[in-house]
Amino acid sequence: MSSYSESTLFLTIMTVGRSVKYDLPRSPMEIVLNGDTRDVPEGCTLAGLLELLELDPSRVAVELNREIIKPPRWPETILQPDAQVEIVMFVGGG
Repeated sequence: MSSYSESTLFLTIMTVGRSVKYDLPRSPMEIVLNGDTRDVPEGCTLAGLLELLELDPSRVAVELNREIIKPPRWPETILQPDAQVEIVMFVGGG
């Protein structure tokens, strides 16, 4: 699973000749997103957060705990409880 935007973690157990899939609920955790408290699934990455928010990653900049995080690091950057996230959208116009 490349992102953690889903609220359920799937566990697949191999048994004799077949696999069984179990749904394990993820606990929500609080982060601060653009100054507002928001619940996200535990283990959510920055990439997963953008997916959850339905934001186009090519049109945003992300700051985590006052540090700008570059896009290549978004999939590997796991949010911690009480993380301070700022997302800025690029807007074009004339």
